Amino acid sequence: MIEVARQAYPDRDTLMRDLAELVADQLRAAHAGKGHATLAVPGGTTPGPFLAALSEADLAWKDIRVLPTDERMVSELSPRSNARLIRETLLTGRAAEAEFVDVYEPLLGARPKRVAAVLPIDVAVLGMGADMHTASLFPGAPELAAALAEDAPELVEITPPGQPEARLTLPARVLRAAGVIHILITGADKLAALERALEEGPVEAAPVRAVLTAPAPVTVHYAE
Repeated sequence: MIEVARQAYPDRDTLMRDLAELVADQLRAAHAGKGHATLAVPGGTTPGPFLAALSEADLAWKDIRVLPTDERMVSELSPRSNARLIRETLLTGRAAEAEFVDVYEPLLGARPKRVAAVLPIDVAVLGMGADMHTASLFPGAPELAAALAEDAPELVEITPPGQPEARLTLPARVLRAAGVIHILITGADKLAALERALEEGPVEAAPVRAVLTAPAPVTVHYAE
């Protein structure tokens, strides 16, 4: 059985607000130590309220680099774009001064170099699907082995089964090297998936295991 810290909340609003406060404190600590900090965050709809709460934090945002954990290979005009969600929820108000690291935009040059320039990640916030994927490390994806490899590049293109477009994802080695890791989940289906992922078994069947077993402190935050 994989051992991991777990925090349950009475409701989703409390989870999002409390996690935002915790992440803000951790970013302040990282910034105090080296004058800058890198934050990796997910897209999707679930983390939206967390990102909105974090945008209100009193931080030296001009020194914070914000990195998506993964991205769909679509225009930022698409409602499926993680960059769009992050810009609309997190990079507003005080947080508008943060540096956004666009991992997809092809006109900005070599994508892996963009990511490498802001590593290591100080604070990583991840989601998890009911299929036990995290970021875009999907079970059954033909490129999963490459994304789990210890010598993976800083960014991996992956084609999740059953998804309408290819994606770019931070590989397991980059996520595992974060200073601290938070996994945000809501709902009974994802809680059940977490219980399965915490059982011993191959990482390929439950890619979130690569993060749950990271050397960094890992905490799962849950609300129904």
